[in-house]
This record gives sequence, C-alpha cells and structure tokens, in this order.
Amino acid sequence: MSADLSCRYLGLDLAGPIVASAGPLTGRLDTLKRLEAAGAAAVVLPSLFEEEIVSAAFQLHAMHNQGAGVFAEASSYLPDVPDTPTDVDRYLDLVADASEQLSIPVIASLNGMSTGGWVRYATELAQAGAAAIELNVYLMAADRADTAATVENRIVDLVRSVREAVSIPLAVKLSPYFSALGNMAEAVVGAGADGLVMFNRFYQPEIDLESLTVQPSLELSTAADLRLPLRWIAVLYGRVPCSLALSGGVHTWGDVIKGLLAGADVTMTTSSLLRLGPEHVHELLRGVTAWLDEHDYESIEQLRGSMSQQSVPDPDAYERSNYLKVLRHGAARYLPQYVRVED
Repeated sequence: MSADLSCRYLGLDLAGPIVASAGPLTGRLDTLKRLEAAGAAAVVLPSLFEEEIVSAAFQLHAMHNQGAGVFAEASSYLPDVPDTPTDVDRYLDLVADASEQLSIPVIASLNGMSTGGWVRYATELAQAGAAAIELNVYLMAADRADTAATVENRIVDLVRSVREAVSIPLAVKLSPYFSALGNMAEAVVGAGADGLVMFNRFYQPEIDLESLTVQPSLELSTAADLRLPLRWIAVLYGRVPCSLALSGGVHTWGDVIKGLLAGADVTMTTSSLLRLGPEHVHELLRGVTAWLDEHDYESIEQLRGSMSQQSVPDPDAYERSNYLKVLRHGAARYLPQYVRVED
C-alpha cells in the first residue's frame, strides 16, 4: 500500500503536497484543469494588481468624461464608450469559474498598494468563491525616510485589515529581506495570517546597453533557489503557529521531499511547470510516493519537519556555524589544481 500523501494547508484538506503557484498556467481555465488532472492539490491564481485596476479605472473615467462641457448640439459627436469587462471583472469571473469547475481549492492572489484596495478586492475575491487568499506583499522601501519598523508595521496593518474584512483563510507571501525575519513572521501571523509562503521572488530590472533603457527582466527559478526558503522553513517550523508553504526552486520530486522534511505543509512550483508542462505534477507525485514507500513512511505527516532545526542533532547547521563550515571546507573543491588545500 502506497504512502498517504494527504495534508492540510491553511486549514484546507489537500490530496497531496504540490500546489501550482501563481503564474501563466494558473491564469487560464484550460490549464487549470490540466493541473488538477495531473495531481495538483490546489492552485494559486496569478495576482490581481491594484495598480492595474487603478490605471484602468482612470482610463475608463477619462473616456466617460470625454467631451464633457461641450455644447449639447455636439453630443452626437461624442464617442460611444464600450461596455467591456474590466480587469477586476475578468479576474472575478476566473475565480468563480475555476471554483465551480475544479474540485481542488482555488486560491486567489492579491497584490495591493493601499489598505482600502486590499480590503475591497479581498472582499470581492472571497465573495467570488475563492477558497483562500494569498496576499502577495511587495513593498520596496526605496524612500529613505522609511525605516524597517515603518515598512514592517505597514505590512502587519495591511494583513490585519484584510483579516477583519474576510473570514476565508489568508496566506502571506513574504520577502526574505527582513532583517529579523522570524519576528516579522510572528507579527504577520499575529495579525491574522493563517499561513506563510516562503518566499516572494522579486524580478530585478536590467539595463539594455544598446537602447540605454531600463528593461523588465524575467528568469525562471533554478534548483539553487530552493536553499533559502528551505532554510527558513526549517527554522520556523514548530515555532510559528501557522501553515508553511515553500515556494522557489522546486523542480524535482527530491525538492518536494526536502521541503517536507524541513517542515513545509506544501511545496509550490511554477518554473518547473512552465518548462515541462502541467503534467510534470504527476511525475513529481510519482517520485515522492516511490521515495516514501522505499523509506517505509506511511504518510507525509510522518516525515514532515523531521529535518527542521528543532529536530536535527545539530541545530547550528541552519545558522552561522554552517556558514563557517562551507567557507572552510566546502569551497575547497573549487580551488584550481595548483592551489594546495592546506594553503
């Protein structure tokens, strides 16, 4: 009998530990169905960006007011304003359709910039049928007047405001760049988050040397990106009372196993699915099942967190001492042959 892959995330019962995270594949109903058929336990829709909503609203307002104040006799010259769905309408339709047609939880994603926007759109997403909401926090402290405390308080206040407005589960997708990430994690959970997603990937701009312009840049994750979220999942497991999702660098079934061992409730992937297609979820699950059976695990719950910081014989392996070991011993293999290790 194969191991039981079922698990819980954000209070939701899932059939397995693999969640398709926000990306192009989760923005279409047809690929959402393929992800479900391949074994994805839940899906996170692409983020609804408040900036795009506001920009579209201003454009629509300008169209409605075009020609305002002109003579009534000229009204026939005013253009007809098309009655087209807005970005919000399309997104809410996707949430409603996916929630109705899929049997797995559909998690909406919201990337806001104002408290009012977060609360308003979170409420609409809940009403549209989302099983949960992932708050995609991306606040870049480029203003030198901002302090670490003001940025962190702003995020905590946003989470608290959304929590007061909706009753469905909330996950917060955090950045790894807080100076005291453990404290920030506790504050976010204290404000009402049911889970943390580790971590948000920020896409850095590139400078084009030919046009001398700043260009957006998108690169898919690699297996090396797994190490940062893996480390923090292991540190936070058992210490912060919430669900933990590992996001970033999950490409193989081995990556899924590592995330579970560290303490993740689920692992999320996008880049591997873009490279290999939605059906790659099936291959991941097959590998996970084979490994569990080979090592005599009866369920995911049996191994989850067994390699977390509080469970391993050497907890310092996840902290500074590991840094010293890597520098002293791990880097030796990269030395040129003419350099002796003892030097």
